[in-house]
Amino acid sequence: MKNEKTAVKGVIFDLDGTLLNTLDDLADSANHVLSMLGLPEHETESYKYFVGNGIPKLIERCLPPDRQELCGKALEMFLEYYDAHSEDKTAPYNGITEMLSRLREMGLPVGVVTNKAHEIAIKVVEHYFGKGCFDCIRGLDSGIRPKPAPDGALFVARRLDIPPKNVLYLGDTKTDMQTAVNAGFIPCGVLWGFRKRDELEENGARYIIGDPSELFDILKGAAE
Repeated sequence: MKNEKTAVKGVIFDLDGTLLNTLDDLADSANHVLSMLGLPEHETESYKYFVGNGIPKLIERCLPPDRQELCGKALEMFLEYYDAHSEDKTAPYNGITEMLSRLREMGLPVGVVTNKAHEIAIKVVEHYFGKGCFDCIRGLDSGIRPKPAPDGALFVARRLDIPPKNVLYLGDTKTDMQTAVNAGFIPCGVLWGFRKRDELEENGARYIIGDPSELFDILKGAAE
C-alpha cells in the first residue's frame, strides 16, 4: 500500500481489540446477564460486532430489539459482573508488550484512547502494562464524547504535545479509523483484533498491519 510519508512523533492506541484481547470476558459477562434475564445468549464471535462504541452500546446490541426497555437494568448487572470477571481471560495480544517496550526504548511518546469509563481504563491499562508504560490514558467521562468523536484522541495528542498530523493511531474497528480521521491523525488498522481489513480500509486506514512488529516498518518508512 502506497502512502504519503508523514513524520510520526507519537503513537496512540485503542485498547480493546488492539492492545488487549478482552472479547471472551466481555462476551461471558454479557451472556451471563442475558441468561439471568431469561434471554437468548450469543456466540462469542458475535461480540466482535457488538463492541466498539462503549458498554451501553454493547448492552443495547446484545439485547433483543423488542427488549430494549431492559437496557438500564442489564447495564447495571453487566458492570457488576464484569468488574469481578474482567481479568478471567483477558490478556495482551502476542507481541504487544514487546512492541511497547521497543517504543519506550525509542523515546516515542505513547497514549491510549478508549470508550471504557476513564477510571476503569486507567485501572485496566495499569494492571496489564504497569504504571508509566503510557504517557497518557484517556477514557470516557462527562467531558469526553465516545469515539468516533475526536475528543479523547485530541486530548491525548495535546498531553503528548504532538500535532495531530504527526500522530499514528492504531485501532481494530471502523470506529477507530473514523476517530483517527476526525482527529486528523494517521489511521492504522490492525488485523489481530475484532474486525476485518475491508472495514478498516473503507473507513480511512492509511496503513494496515497484521502483527505488532510491523508498526516499526511504518515508523522507519515515515522517517526516511
